[in-house]
Parts: sequence; structure tokens; C-alpha cells
Amino acid sequence: MTARILDGKSIALTIRQEIALDVALLVQKTGVLPCLAAVLVGEDPASQVYVRNKEIACEKAGIQSQLFRMPASTTTAELLALIEQLNHDSKIHGILVQLPLPTQINERQVLDAVLPAKDVDAFAPENVGLISQGRPRFLPCTPHGVMQLLGRCQIETAGKEVVVVGRSDIVGKPLVSMFLQRSGPLGPSNANATVTCCHSQSQNLAEITRRADILVVAIGKAHFITADMVRPGAVVIDVGINRLGDRIVGDVDFESVSNIASAITPVPGGIGPLTIAMLLKNTLMAATALSR
Repeated sequence: MTARILDGKSIALTIRQEIALDVALLVQKTGVLPCLAAVLVGEDPASQVYVRNKEIACEKAGIQSQLFRMPASTTTAELLALIEQLNHDSKIHGILVQLPLPTQINERQVLDAVLPAKDVDAFAPENVGLISQGRPRFLPCTPHGVMQLLGRCQIETAGKEVVVVGRSDIVGKPLVSMFLQRSGPLGPSNANATVTCCHSQSQNLAEITRRADILVVAIGKAHFITADMVRPGAVVIDVGINRLGDRIVGDVDFESVSNIASAITPVPGGIGPLTIAMLLKNTLMAATALSR
């Protein structure tokens, strides 16, 4: 079996084109230009690339972006002061604090300080709670990208057994919650799954992953999932991004697993582009809500 390649890059482009049309319509109707503020602390090379990619994506979608750079020596209090300033700036609709932050900064305190109505990453406790109740203000960008990919590729989750490997606050936990809802971003067929979440303390991991109709992996370990851990015909979603020498690879051993899965996401070119597209969507939603 040769797996169908789920082209996240192509789907992200379509979504970004849809967003650009909606942005233009919002500006025409209200005069409000959506604006995303990105906060970058320190000189982490990967973070700088991510922020630059988000700036380019904003520009193409007609969304204004502002970048606030702070030195690596920044304190929690200094960063909180900037967040407070951005919270009160009516021209800024979305606030993105690029992670990771330097170790001296209290990351949770900073993320909690972002106004929920501008929390386009959906990290704030209020927004996390709304997601768990099935009435989200925003959906977290990477999990939302996974759901959009599945839905737009006509892969239904309703009634399916889904295994999520990884329990991070950014991907694993919110994704589990979204799969469990009665309706997803693209309707009931894009939710209503039976979900198992695996993590570092899970025993007999391969036995669990082999049960999955849809296997989602987000643990940050290169090539961790191999063909013997995948049920023949399963759909495999690889959220991992790992650097091996000069190559970027996922958490799934793509070469072996693509010979047994029915569909699989590549790395790069799978979920990554959709994460940025969903950030743009959340910024547009924030601007629309704050313009009322």
C-alpha cells in the first residue's frame, strides 16, 4: 500500500485565500484592518524564522502585523508591562507571544496576562475552558489545522477510534477535546470520535496506537512512530518538527509508515502551514468581534 499524501501546504493556501477575501470584506464594511502583534524575546533562530513566516503570511492575507522585539535579558515584569500595553491598544486585535521564552521568564504568568479576546493562540484559561465546553472563542492553531486538514480531505472522525500521542497544552490536550466534541470546525463529521491520549507513562504504546483509525503524533521525537506501531490502512497525522542534520523530519518514520497507512501528512508541508493559516483566521475573528 502506498499512502495518500495529505498536502497541508495546498489546503493552507486555499484557507489563506478565503481569509484574504474576508479581511477585504471586513475592511470594506467597517474600516477595521485586522492587526496581529507578535512579541519576540531573545534571539532564538527558529523563533525568528517562525515570526518572519507569520509576518509574510499576514501581509499576503491583508492583515497588518507588528513585531515587538525584546532582549533575552527581559524580565517577567517587563514583558507583562508590554502585554498590558498591547491589551489596551484598540488597534491591535491579536497578541502572539512567541515560545519558548527565556528561562527567567514565568511563561504561564505571561500567557495568562494576554486579554482572552486577543488571545489568538487560545492559551488563556478562559479560552481553554470554552474549548472544553464546545463553545470556543478561538481554536488553538495547530489542533485546528489538524481538524481542517482531515475535514477538507474528506476524512471523517465521527465514530472513528482516534489515538493522540502527546499531551502538551499546545497540541495534545486541546486536540483530544476537539475530537470529543459533538460538532467540529467543519460539522459533526469533523468530531464525535472515540479518543485515547497516550503519553510518556503509557504502557504497551504500540498496542494502543495499532488500534487507531486515525493516529495523531505530537511528541517532538524524530521517527518515533514506526510501521509496526500503525494499523494497516490507518490515517497518520504527523505534527512533529525535528531537525536531523540539515533535514527537517517528523515524529513518524515517513518512509516505512507510508507503506502501510492509507493517508499520511509529510514533514515539512503537512500541518505546519495550516498552523499559520489558523493564526490568521483567529486574528480575523478577533478583529471582527472587537469591531462590533
